[in-house]
Amino acid sequence: MQNRYVGDIGDYIKYALLRVLSKDRMLGIAWYLFPDEGHNDDGRHVSYLNHPNHWRSLDPHLFDRLGRIVVNKRSVRAVERANVLDAVFARETLDLKAVEAGSRPQFRQDWLLRARAQLADCDLVFADPDNGLIDDDPKRRKQPNFGKQLPVSEALELSDGRPMVIYHHNTRFKGGHDREVDYWLDQLSKDAIAIRATAFSCRTFFLVHPDEELRKRAVVFCDRWRNHKVRLHLPG
Repeated sequence: MQNRYVGDIGDYIKYALLRVLSKDRMLGIAWYLFPDEGHNDDGRHVSYLNHPNHWRSLDPHLFDRLGRIVVNKRSVRAVERANVLDAVFARETLDLKAVEAGSRPQFRQDWLLRARAQLADCDLVFADPDNGLIDDDPKRRKQPNFGKQLPVSEALELSDGRPMVIYHHNTRFKGGHDREVDYWLDQLSKDAIAIRATAFSCRTFFLVHPDEELRKRAVVFCDRWRNHKVRLHLPG
């Protein structure tokens, strides 16, 4: 996650989903906060806020709060203060660029341990890496942009058997996005499902270790958002 993305269409869908799934649950959010970059126009998709007749009814409270954040200072702290998510937040920045290459694997592991400790009492966890899931190739751990990615082993460690939602930005995966989603579902857990959201750009929310109630809530959410390019994706 980067502060400059706050309030874009992906955020609206993301927080709306979490608000539905986390009802009567203790939600824990690991922001995976990465320093803002300026090399592209990511985070620009806020034009949905100019079309309240199409978008606002899905979650009016959230829509209005995000609209106010976008015209002021966009940041995850603004989201925390906006009373849109009742959650515990692990907000420490994951800035591997500020760490020497040889020290990055240990820095990352120490960061994860602190995040796990902060979210220890939560029974639903959300991980918000900038890019999303990646394989467990150890060579990646010394790269500065590894802070934008979430290896499967770390996702499962953070979940620790609990229900978990993982943000993933779809890539140019060989075979297309359907095959990509099926690949990650297979890597995560046998009971995992996915919520696909393709408005403006393609993103997937993986729901790992869902209980029956969470599955029902995911189905209800996708049905409500079906005319806004959101759908359920079960394992292929």
